[in-house]
Amino acid sequence: MNKGGEMRQTENCKVVHQTRRRVRILAPGLTKKPDYSYLFEILLRKHAAIKQVRLVPDIGSVAVHFDPELLPSASLMTLLDDVLGSLESAMQNQPVAARGTASGDELEREFNIALEGMSCASCALLIETHLRRDPQVVFAKVNYATETAQVRARMTREDLYLRIRGLGYGAHSLDSLLQRRMQLEREHTHLSSAWKHCLWASVLSAPSMILGMIAPHSLALGLVQFALAVPVVFWSGRSFFEKAWKLARQGSANMDSLVAMGVGSAFGYSLIALVIGRREYYFEAAAGIVTFVLMGRYLDEKARGQAHEAIRQLIDLQPQTATVLINGEEVVTPIDDVRVGDLLLVRPGERIPADGEVEFGLSTVDESMLTGESMPVVKEPGAAVTGGCINGNGSLQVRVKAVGPDSVLAGIVNLVDQAQSSRLPIQKTVDRVSAVFVPSVMVISALTFFGWLLAGASPARAFGNAITVLLIACPCALGLATPAAIMVGTGQAARRGIFIRNGESLEMASKITVMVFDKTGTITEGKPRLTDLINLSSLSGDEILTFAAAAELHSEHFLGKAIVSHARERGLTLNEPDSFQSEPGHGIEAIIGLSKVLIGNRVWLQQHDIDLGELDADAQRLGNQGKTPVFMALDNKPAAIIGIADQARANARDAITALRNARVRTLMVTGDMEAAARHIAGLVGIDEVIAHARPEQKQEIVRELQARGEKVGMIGDGVNDAPALAAADVSLAIGGGTDIAVQTADLTLINGDISKVAEAMQLSSFTLRVIHQNLFWAFGYNIVAIPVAAMGRLNPMVASLAMAMSSLSVVLNSLRLQKKD
Repeated sequence: MNKGGEMRQTENCKVVHQTRRRVRILAPGLTKKPDYSYLFEILLRKHAAIKQVRLVPDIGSVAVHFDPELLPSASLMTLLDDVLGSLESAMQNQPVAARGTASGDELEREFNIALEGMSCASCALLIETHLRRDPQVVFAKVNYATETAQVRARMTREDLYLRIRGLGYGAHSLDSLLQRRMQLEREHTHLSSAWKHCLWASVLSAPSMILGMIAPHSLALGLVQFALAVPVVFWSGRSFFEKAWKLARQGSANMDSLVAMGVGSAFGYSLIALVIGRREYYFEAAAGIVTFVLMGRYLDEKARGQAHEAIRQLIDLQPQTATVLINGEEVVTPIDDVRVGDLLLVRPGERIPADGEVEFGLSTVDESMLTGESMPVVKEPGAAVTGGCINGNGSLQVRVKAVGPDSVLAGIVNLVDQAQSSRLPIQKTVDRVSAVFVPSVMVISALTFFGWLLAGASPARAFGNAITVLLIACPCALGLATPAAIMVGTGQAARRGIFIRNGESLEMASKITVMVFDKTGTITEGKPRLTDLINLSSLSGDEILTFAAAAELHSEHFLGKAIVSHARERGLTLNEPDSFQSEPGHGIEAIIGLSKVLIGNRVWLQQHDIDLGELDADAQRLGNQGKTPVFMALDNKPAAIIGIADQARANARDAITALRNARVRTLMVTGDMEAAARHIAGLVGIDEVIAHARPEQKQEIVRELQARGEKVGMIGDGVNDAPALAAADVSLAIGGGTDIAVQTADLTLINGDISKVAEAMQLSSFTLRVIHQNLFWAFGYNIVAIPVAAMGRLNPMVASLAMAMSSLSVVLNSLRLQKKD
């Protein structure tokens, strides 16, 4: 491993990107046989430090999550290389049916699941608790608001679904955008069915309730009400009893259990009264309860469907079919059947079906869904294209490079989905309350019944009050208070080009007191251009530029790219360097032919004992002009100073002003020279500047600020920003920056608009305010309503209507976030 913490490429694998706890490699050997990848995963997981492994066998991609305390990154690279090497050797001598082994319980798998049939937050808690008790389940998280589950388990998908269905709930895969689209269609179908049940229940229960209010109870009236209540209770309300029965067999209960007990008790009591000739009937109450609960749930589901709008809009960007070219013939194929390596035909005006590379054709592509930029981008052979973007006037033939969950669009959808499914710290308290809520209500209902009997009330009145307690209680409002607001808030952020990784960062964003900025590519546009070349060697300017550009050929740094771009514009021929080593935040060392090239900042050359002499004066002059000086040495002798200028982003000053108005202190921390850094800081209005900062120093600065009690936000775009991003309370990455920065950050500004930082903070503050309002009303409703019901001040029908409206009010309050400017 080099000094900057990056893993070196080995014979068997190449590091694509890494963070402190995650690394992604390309291992071509895994593509040779399908069994390679499955064996590789099993062997890796036997190491205690390996937390998660994700494979894409078709392209040999492996993402590994590990514990750096148990396994340093350098040792991880050795482990990966050793496992690949031993696997290669073993496979040459003995083929193993790894796929069969992997299908057993040894292999830990990740599942994204769409759930059907959840009626309240306690349903989600029940499924999650049941799964977590299974020794084969490593991790389980269920979200009622999004009706999804994320599970890691050592079992097959079929076994997992069987466990969920045994509880009375449906389970479907969410591994692709097409499956997510099918989930939304199922929700629409279910909503239509719910409306039909609700409508028929209303038609049948209305006359029964009217008769119960205006006419005295009689045998004839009882028979009419019985006839009207039977279809309502046993057809429209059938789902309550089915779920309650399945849960009772599991020794569990939820909101359906409360409704089933209330409705069943009212209907059963009335039926017995009808048979023995008593005149105390609750048929209209039983029918009314079913109707009001169904109506509330229909309105609740319809409102929550609006909160899914962000996911729906993203999914609709992907076409459902693609035109695949097979031996020159066009074959229209479902998008889920497209594979890496397929050649696609994209006609003018069509959306690009999958991520890939242009193999033939010339066109412009609208990439505004990713970048926010309205100007189309020219695409020619060799150019990368992203699924979901719109092709312009020309036809393109695209070779597929990524499909399914590995596509950019699926990654964005997954990011939004994860954020919507995440939980704030306060949700843990709500979960604990919800876990004991239903049993507690049952106990309170029983106490109410016997209490009224002991007080001398009639059995009918005691029974009615007990039913009212069952029906007035609402765990749904409690369970929806936080996730509904997070779901809408993160969806609203996504529509603004702010992708939030988790709910915790959404909560913390409003508490930021100091925002730390990187300079190049963050405050500036990240499109630097070479402006000056001060040649100190005996070589010509083009010769020096050739050496510099060849050395920077594989650099990810913006300054290096500017040098390469300038050399290519001049038509210079660039040869591959014989060796290349990068030190993030400092510079590079490369061997080109027989020459050793050093390019970087002042400290980098001083570390290699290069005497800079009078170069500082030229560097200072460039810095005073707002240009970044890049020092170059050839064969351990000063060779040149290259001046590179990068314009501040057009909206940078507005972004800093918005933060200052929000009383957030701004700080620029950069590895650049102080003169250049202060020039840019002065243009945009940043409060403080720290220059010549190495990556580890950026991290130390963040930690020092935190030690003083500050809540620190860090925004950057490069490899050298990753340590500071990981340390910050909230980290933000510029979309289009390096993979490491984006993977490390909590929030990604997809179009590079840093004015969105203040928007993210405002949205965070408003979302938290809505959550607190939701929790206040949810807790307040139950604290007030249950005692009132126990005191006999409500009837069962009013209680069921109030219960239904309470959860609906929480969702409607959360939907206000959609209107937040």
